[in-house]
Amino acid sequence: MTDVKIRVLGTGAYVPQRIVSNDEVGAPAGVDDAWITRKTLIRQRRWAAGHEATSDLATAAGRAALQAAGIAPEQLTVIAVATSTPDRPQPPTAAYVQHHLGAAGTAAFDVNAVCAGTVFALSSVAGTLAHRGGYALVIGADVYSRILDPADRKTAILFGDGAGAMVVGTTARGPLVRRVALHTFGGLTDLIKVPAGGSRRPVDQAGLRDGLQYFTMDGREVRRFVMEQLPQLTKGFLHEAGVEAADISHFVPHQANGVMLDAVFEELHLPRATMHRTVETYGNTGAASIPITLDTAARAGAFRPGELILLAGFGGGMAASFALIEW
Repeated sequence: MTDVKIRVLGTGAYVPQRIVSNDEVGAPAGVDDAWITRKTLIRQRRWAAGHEATSDLATAAGRAALQAAGIAPEQLTVIAVATSTPDRPQPPTAAYVQHHLGAAGTAAFDVNAVCAGTVFALSSVAGTLAHRGGYALVIGADVYSRILDPADRKTAILFGDGAGAMVVGTTARGPLVRRVALHTFGGLTDLIKVPAGGSRRPVDQAGLRDGLQYFTMDGREVRRFVMEQLPQLTKGFLHEAGVEAADISHFVPHQANGVMLDAVFEELHLPRATMHRTVETYGNTGAASIPITLDTAARAGAFRPGELILLAGFGGGMAASFALIEW
């Protein structure tokens, strides 16, 4: 990030109305509620209605964040939407959000770092704000229900739809974003992917027959990546930020899988931190999971002035991202 101080002025979130039970997603995948709960701690998730696309969820979350911040859409300098399930391959989903919000003239772009994307987007807008000042709307939004193979129990049971947002700005008030760090391990790109739909493999009849339009994940290797990389990356990040593990009061991770989060949290050794989770209620909402969870905790009054909050994202790429916020 730049030397310009970026502060969080407001957060917001939106999840669709439709509640989807473990029994509903488990039946096509050949598993039941007890199995899903034991493996993931997820009890339900939300799925978008037929008329809702990623930009609709993102717009609703953005409006909530703007309202919380007391900022009008026309005051925005930039909008960044982190998503791996855009409305269309092009134009960027952020352009639809800009239009829906009435933020004419605001720069708008997408960021795809899969489930680590919101912190990547936060880092991306910092440079723009350093040069132009003003305010940025950072949104994480995904509609994974549209790209899941219902018969694949490794993925179909995990994901929900949603959007989370934050308004940040170069102001003298609000929680301070003290540091951001981004990592990509490009040698592991096969662990999480949608095989068809891009220039490498366009969608065709053969691909549709083989299910190449669906999201795929090597769950065992993803878990290994998280358990091996996240603790050491977190330790390095905190060292570079000049803080000790005991200084962290709150931990807001990507909501990948509740069982895995418990194991990761134990390995991180953050002795005074509270881990915040929404995975039980909303499932894995991709890039939306960190801002949804941050907003949920903030609106519940969980954070006190001066406390340090650690955000940790991880996802396809493979990617990892961290942010340290002083509330």
